[in-house]
Amino acid sequence: MKAWQRALVVVALLVLAGVPWYGSDVLLQFGINALLLAVLAQGWNIIGGYTGYASFGNSVFYGLGGYGVGIAMLQWHQPFWGGMAFGVAMALVFAFLLGLPVLRLRGHYFAIATLALAQVMAAIVSNVPLAGQNIGLVLPPLNNDRLFYGLSLALLVIATVVVYWLTRSRFGFGLIAIRENEEGAAVMGVNTTLYKVLAFALSGVFSALAGGIHAYWITFLDPESAFDISLNVRMIIMTVFGGAGTVFGPIVGALSLSAISEVLSSEVTSIAGLFFGLVIVAAVVLMPRGLADLARRVRQAGWRYFAENVRANWL
Repeated sequence: MKAWQRALVVVALLVLAGVPWYGSDVLLQFGINALLLAVLAQGWNIIGGYTGYASFGNSVFYGLGGYGVGIAMLQWHQPFWGGMAFGVAMALVFAFLLGLPVLRLRGHYFAIATLALAQVMAAIVSNVPLAGQNIGLVLPPLNNDRLFYGLSLALLVIATVVVYWLTRSRFGFGLIAIRENEEGAAVMGVNTTLYKVLAFALSGVFSALAGGIHAYWITFLDPESAFDISLNVRMIIMTVFGGAGTVFGPIVGALSLSAISEVLSSEVTSIAGLFFGLVIVAAVVLMPRGLADLARRVRQAGWRYFAENVRANWL
């Protein structure tokens, strides 16, 4: 990382860290939601961006993290941190038990298999009395948005450091090799099954932690919202928009799209979804590798970069 890039990261971190002190309550609540989405995008980036497996199952980890906190705090009278640990434990068990068979699938077969996981888990939780069944769980309120903002920002920093480590570690190189050519990676001695399961589990840990923080923040859980597949779609869109397989792309994508969505929802509520969809379509056509690639390629090719992408993806 170059000196100016490090300086830019430090400035951005200072700006984000100062939001609780200079921002309004509305900005603070928006920040919590945006930061948690960035964590989810960064977590998906590990399995989708670096390993090349488009998972639709990360919303399951998110729901397990939320229910881990809810069950531990309400049913077992444990502190919040105990609930977070329980949620992570459930996510890890899920990742290893189901990751082994599911990660043997590839391409759209893997995507379809993981797409069904969220619906299956929601149906299971709906019939578990300990989890409140269809009624859900109501957690004790804690009106401390500064605390939740700090937790969300700290979790995003940790997730980003882990992703940065992946770009410089043997494990990360193995994941990239699997993404580029899985058969070739296996020939070169990479234990592809182990690497994929570990990436799936690591991705799940961050999703579960984000789900636990969000559950305690909003103080309510139900199967439909906890295992919402549309949340997984948002993770993918934000990661791809910012730049999948990069360190800061998912963060830029999550924060920028969250801001666009918020502005459209407040200014043009009746057609906000349409405008948001047009933004995504335009981004995919004009910059298919995300904002991270855009900054580099525009310096090299100028406006021809957009023309080339339009010819390749549209014409």
